[in-house]
This record gives sequence, C-alpha cells and structure tokens, in this order.
Amino acid sequence: MKVRIGIDVGGTFTDAVAINNDTYEVIGTVKLPTTHTAKEGVAKGIIEVLKKLMNNNNIKPEDVLFIAHGTTQATNALLEGDVVPVGIVTIGKGLEGIKSKSDTNIGDIELAPGKILKTFNKYIEINDDFDRSVENSILELKHENVGAIVAAEAFSVDDPENERKIMEISENQGLPATATHEITKLYGLKIRTRTAAINGCILPKMIDTANMTEESVKKSGIKALLMIMRCDGGVMDVAEVRKRPILTMLSGPAAGVAGALMYEKISDGIFLEVGGTSTDISVIRNGKVMVNYAEIGGHKTYLNSLDVRTVGIAGGSMVRLGEKGIEDVGPRSAHIAGLPYSVYADPDEIIEPEIVYIQPKEGDPDNYVAIKSKNGKMFAVTVSCAANILGYVNQNDYAYGNSKSARKAFEPIAHKLGITVEEVANEILKKACKKDLEVVEKLIEDYKLDKSTTVLVGGGGGSAAIVPYLAEMMNMKYRIAKNAQVISTIGVALAMVREVVERTVQNPTENDIISIRSEAKEAVIKAGALENTVEVFIEVDSQRNILRAIATGATELRSKDMMKKELNEKEIIKIAADSMNINEKDTKIKLKIGEMYVIMGFKKQKSLFGLITKTIESIRVVDSEGVIKLSKNNGKIFKTTISQFDENLNKVLDENIFYGDGGAEIPDCFIILSNRLVDLSGMVDKNQIMSLAKIELNGHREDEEIAIIVCKR
Repeated sequence: MKVRIGIDVGGTFTDAVAINNDTYEVIGTVKLPTTHTAKEGVAKGIIEVLKKLMNNNNIKPEDVLFIAHGTTQATNALLEGDVVPVGIVTIGKGLEGIKSKSDTNIGDIELAPGKILKTFNKYIEINDDFDRSVENSILELKHENVGAIVAAEAFSVDDPENERKIMEISENQGLPATATHEITKLYGLKIRTRTAAINGCILPKMIDTANMTEESVKKSGIKALLMIMRCDGGVMDVAEVRKRPILTMLSGPAAGVAGALMYEKISDGIFLEVGGTSTDISVIRNGKVMVNYAEIGGHKTYLNSLDVRTVGIAGGSMVRLGEKGIEDVGPRSAHIAGLPYSVYADPDEIIEPEIVYIQPKEGDPDNYVAIKSKNGKMFAVTVSCAANILGYVNQNDYAYGNSKSARKAFEPIAHKLGITVEEVANEILKKACKKDLEVVEKLIEDYKLDKSTTVLVGGGGGSAAIVPYLAEMMNMKYRIAKNAQVISTIGVALAMVREVVERTVQNPTENDIISIRSEAKEAVIKAGALENTVEVFIEVDSQRNILRAIATGATELRSKDMMKKELNEKEIIKIAADSMNINEKDTKIKLKIGEMYVIMGFKKQKSLFGLITKTIESIRVVDSEGVIKLSKNNGKIFKTTISQFDENLNKVLDENIFYGDGGAEIPDCFIILSNRLVDLSGMVDKNQIMSLAKIELNGHREDEEIAIIVCKR
C-alpha cells in the first residue's frame, strides 16, 4: 500500500496523518506537543510525529509517495517579533535612482503590536565599480547586525540581473539574501520591497528549520521530496522555502480549506475551521479557493494568501455573565484560562456547583464565568457545552461530550437568571454564532455567492459546536467534513502544487496571455506537478492593470481511485435539483459531454404580490461523481465540436456581448470538455477568450464534442 503523509505544525500540537494513496482513506493519525523550546525547534516535533506515525501503522519508507507539512512558524515568528534586522541594498541611476532610494526607505515595520522589524538602507549608484560598491555596502550593513539582505531595483521584474548579483555577493559574505523580483512580478517598488523585507527577516530561522527537517526526512529513508504548505493552499519544495519562506505564512488555515476542497469536493461553500479558540472562515467558489493580498501589521503586501477571516469564537469560547443575562461569548477560551470544559468532565466530578468569576488574562473583563465544584475543581462554561446540551453535537462528532455534566454546570447559571438550562445554552450559541454570521454574510456579499446554493462546511475539532446552529440561524445547508478534527493535516497530505504569476500589463495581448500561462505552467511542473494534471486559470484585472495566471497540478497520479463512484442519471439529477432548491421533475439533463452533465433547472418566482410570475433558469455542471463544477443562473448553453469551435464561439460571444454606457460587457464564458471545465470568466475582451480557448483545446480531436456556456456577469 502506498501512502501520502501530511504533518501540520500548530501552536499547541503537531498532528500527522497517513492517507491511502489509492483510496484517500485515513490510515492513522498521531498528535504530539509542538516542540517550540527544543534546540532543534519545531523540526524535532515533526520528526517525532513522523516516526511515531510510521511505527504505529507499519509504514515502510519506500511506501511513502508524498510527504508535506504545514507550519505556523513563519506566522508565529512575525507575531512574536522573532526576526532578524534586514538590510536593503537599492540600486539605481539618475532621477530614477533618486525615486528608487525614496521608495525603498521603508523604515521600521510593526509586524504586531510592540513587535518591530528594523530595516537599514544603502543606496548604490550604478557605475563601473558596481561589485565593489555592493561588497562595501553589505559590510557596512553587517556592522548594523542585519541578518539578511534585500536587493531592490526599479523594474527588476523585467531584468533581475542586478538584484541577482547583489544576492550572490551577500551570500558569499555569509548573509542570506532575497530580492524584490523573487516575491512578485508586479510593478510597485515600495510594496515589493516591504514584502521582500518581511520575507528576509524570517529567512535565517526558516532556512535552519527547512534544512533540519529535510535532512531528518532523508535519514528516515523516505525518498519522496519533502513539500511545504503555502498560504494560498498549494505546496512547494524545500528549495523554494529557502528563498520565499513568507509563502508559508497562514498555511494553517490554507491547509484546512485545501483539505475541504479536495476531500469533500466542494463547489460553492463557506469553510469554517473551528478550533478551541478561534474560527477561520474562507470561501470556495466554483471549486476554487479564494485568495487575496495579505496584510501584515496593517501593511499591504504582494503576498497572495488565502482570503481567511478569523473570528474569536470557537468550541472552547468562554461566557461572560452579567447580572441580567449572558453578556458576551469569547474571545477568551478555556484553553487560555487553563480550565477543562465542563462537558468533558465526569458528572460525578461536578458536585454542588457554584458560579465563580475569573479574569483569564490581565486586562481581560473580570466576569468570565466558571463553575467551582465542592471538591475544589473548576470547569469552564463553553460553546461546546451549550451545543451538547441542545443536541447539536452527534455522538460521532469530535466535540461530543457528556451533556449530563454540562447540564449540572449550567444549573447555577440558569437559577441565577431565572430561566431554563436550555435557554441559557441557546442564548450562548446565539451570541457566539452571531459573530460568525456577520463574517459569513460579508463573504457571501464580497464573492457574490448564491446563499441558496452555498453550503457551510465545518472542519476542526469544534465544528459541530458552531456550524449546525449557525446554519439554522442563516437557513443554509451545512455538513461536517469527514475526519473534521484532522482536516488541516489531510489538506497538507492531499495538497496540490500551486503557483501564481502576476504581471503589470495594460491591455494584455494574446502573446501576453500565452506567455504568462506558459510561465505559470512551467513553474508548477518545476515544483513537482505532473504536466498532464496542470490546469491554468487566467485573470485580467483591468482596473489595476494586472494580468494573473494561477496554475495548479498534482504531484503524482493515484494508481486508482477506490472512492470514485460513478452515479447514475437519476442520482445526478437529484444532486443538481437539491442544489437549486427545486423538485427533480423541474430539472433535465440538457447535455452530457463525456463525464460531465449539463443540467437545466426551472423555478417559478412570484413578485408584485403574486401578480407577476417569472421563470428562473439555472444551470449546473455536474461530473460523474456528483461534484458540482459550475452553478449559474440564466446562462446559455451551446453544443459544438472542436472543428467548429472557433466559428461557434465567435458567434456566441457576438450574440451575448452587451453594450452599455461603459462600453462592451463581456459575458462569463466556460467550456465543457469530456473530463473537465475550462473557466474563461477572468477575461475582459473577446480576443482574450478566443486566444486562451485555443490553447486549452490544443491536442483534442477535431470531432470531439464540447459545450460552451455563457452567462452575464
């Protein structure tokens, strides 16, 4: 049996999971404390958990096809100020050089409250003695005790030769170096330099950890290349970590949504990873995880990261009790207070419970409520306790506990407030979930999701304590992910290689699109993806003149897929009908292209006090496994062949381009092939759609049937 191994290094625990490569079923899991204080740092815990996982499950080194780990180390280093000062070496000439000198003088950066990254600057005028000037500048910066060098030059994204030379000289003098062109291909020297400086400040620590971890994995006999989780949901190899450790920031939340995306096969959903202290909330739309530029310490960067919104509510959130009712829930948790949850206690341990008020941390409100037993033991009153009392947590959920214990703990609170235990529990969940609800509503608005077809997916150990009640409040569908408590670790084990290439381009031409697509594809193949698994999505941001290519690919193909179960047409129709909230009799299969079903649904909607009735037509593209690949309303479907594609696509676009006050409005365009959907919705003009479509169809048979779907944006 061949296996995939994922390791997730958290703030408290390091988790490992082994997954059957053929079936994607979990073989075994291990949890050990994270080794922050060890001489080897978190690398020691990674090796310990790997060794225990392999021993417990009789996994031989030669059976490991894929191994990856996600880590909070970069994030924690920045939050805790565990960074080195950075020296910025800027090069330029004349007036342009003067501007570059100003743009790269970014000063000290506050990474977190009270945690400062110090930067020092040297400017070099380009001349015949360039190498010596760089050497002298780096020597001077060494006297300032800098731990890393950033090379910066305007327009280095077009010609990085000088930045590379600075890096080479710095590394020859024993200082790790990074450059602005390595972080992004976008113009904007100031933001590029700031992002590179943040990258540089964690270089020494991350390089040491990467080296130790890689060496230890090799010593274990595993031949598979060690991969590291990125903040955008993909993975990269150790060599890339040595250059761009900043990409590992926020990889914890990214791992969770990556697991949900692949393991749960979500089309449109809001993923809530609920831990003990906080909930990370993110969006999956059309099967893609949504990313945005990360902000660090309130500063904008060019770091493409999962768009995650963190809320200080989770399974362990404690309750603040006022004289007349539940005052608030969170953000402090039982973990922070160092108290056990009452719901996980033995009922016999809670004897004649009394209310006590605590202040978990200095400066916190002093009315967080706990329960003190007659035997002196204290227990926290938490969201998980409330959810168990009200029956939202099932026996097979990780958050399941002893509701009898929780009831005993809630009784003195109910008595004080003059209400029932159930009413206390309901009030706690209502106040807690309202905070998540506000964030979910904002994400739905930001990404223009259809609430009726979007599913809430719970991951993390505390998911059952939050997600069912939240779904009830919002009248939305939900499900708890399989193996929810280790979904992040599963996400690491199943992660795809991912690369984002961005360039500043005004009115991109066909050649621009082809070039950036090729660059992104080559980057993921170089990082370990198999060529025939690579998919590239192109976006054109005409407002900011950004051309973006997002490439993803698998590190190796599964030899077979035991989980793959082809559904019959009746089952496919039911899945589509459920997602549209209509009866199966109101749906029909419009087309079947290979493994892909294109399904139409019809729903009558009344308005003006029922006097006017209109029919809404919905489209779902569903694959043979029942995964919804596309959800659209009022789109148009066209069947064609590869040989007639150019002519038909041209005609379809001409018929559906709308001309308004702002000029031509291009419809979203999708191509349905026999085994996948090609998303061309990122294009802003007809020629771009035509050019990219030709590339995607290259190599297909002339008589192959395909479909075109166009929808208004």
